[in-house]
Amino acid sequence: MNKLLIVWSTAEIEVAKKMVLLYSSVILPRGYWDKAHLMIWGPSAKLLAENKELQEMVSKVKATGVALSCCIVCSDEYGVTEKLASLEIEMIHTGELLTDALKEEWKVITF
Repeated sequence: MNKLLIVWSTAEIEVAKKMVLLYSSVILPRGYWDKAHLMIWGPSAKLLAENKELQEMVSKVKATGVALSCCIVCSDEYGVTEKLASLEIEMIHTGELLTDALKEEWKVITF
């Protein structure tokens, strides 16, 4: 099975819109990958919580079947946990998921 983990950490809005979320929205429908997970970590959590357009894009990504999670430590520090959880993003300790993905058969890309 071809599995991709996308780690989104940058707070750069153009990178979020034109790379991270655009790519994430097409990878399963086009059959590029069998399974995909978008991990929100660090400054991207704050950016997403404050930007309605990005929230709408993330909802579209989720609708394609891409799994979503966010670093709960980061979201707590930014005060955005409740907002991101309301978007149906799983709030977790992302270090464990990243470590498992690196040890298993996942491809990992970071932004």
